[in-house]
Amino acid sequence: MSAPLPLLALRAFVEVAQRGTIKAAADSLHVTPGAISQQVRLLESRTGVMLFKRERQGLRLTEPGAKAYPPLRQAFDQIEKTMAQLANSASPLSLTVSTVATFAASWLVPRLGRFNERHPDIEIRIEATSALADMRRQRVDVALRHGLGDYPGLDTIRLMAPVLVPVASPSLLGPGDTLDAPEDCLRYPLLHDSDRADWPLWLSAHGVADDPRAARGSSFDDDFLLIRAAQAGQGIALVPIEYAREDIADGRLVQVLDKPWPARFAYYAVTRPGALARAEVKAFIDWITDEALREARA
Repeated sequence: MSAPLPLLALRAFVEVAQRGTIKAAADSLHVTPGAISQQVRLLESRTGVMLFKRERQGLRLTEPGAKAYPPLRQAFDQIEKTMAQLANSASPLSLTVSTVATFAASWLVPRLGRFNERHPDIEIRIEATSALADMRRQRVDVALRHGLGDYPGLDTIRLMAPVLVPVASPSLLGPGDTLDAPEDCLRYPLLHDSDRADWPLWLSAHGVADDPRAARGSSFDDDFLLIRAAQAGQGIALVPIEYAREDIADGRLVQVLDKPWPARFAYYAVTRPGALARAEVKAFIDWITDEALREARA
């Protein structure tokens, strides 16, 4: 009887070859770097072939390793595809949608009722996370992401570009205090997103350029935190109107100036190539495209 295939060692080899370092492979498989190294050594011992050259800059595939990597990666991709097909055949139509928490809470979830009415046979699972989804490895069918649309190897559909407006807590403004021009915002603390680019661009678009005060103030990795800081009276935030509309209606925020400005980034629906051949994925993409068009018209 032949010895069983060392599947764990083969998977470890594929991950190291794909990601370039043992640490990155360990993070991908949620194990320790030591476990990855042990599996690679096991495979080299089993085959009698050195698969990587250890160099000062890191690991480099040897000639035998470079020949073995493409068919092995293809084999593991096929295994994952087959497992996904088995899972889909054993359950009702369903799909997993990954997006950031703020977009899910402020825009997507309030509209999902219309999707459920249109497609009562499709179950939707929302993953609210700011981490980028690895759509080749994770069971994510559609990712809704805010960016420039550059997602190599994936299909993208542009949905909409958010319009940014300056908002603040009513408590931040004194009695009778009003803002009449964009430069008036600089009298108050400014609240930024993580890259601190929106305020300087917004001010420049409205004729206020090269003011060092535009770069001052706290920054936040998530728009939800940015809005909460504005609600708490910590400063003026520049946020997508879709995120702030309910808070403005309820009086928790006020739009301090009627100076909307289109953001550089847009929202995109991202899928694996060929995913639209699945009826449930196409149904969701068609629906969310309609919703984005409805928002643009509004």
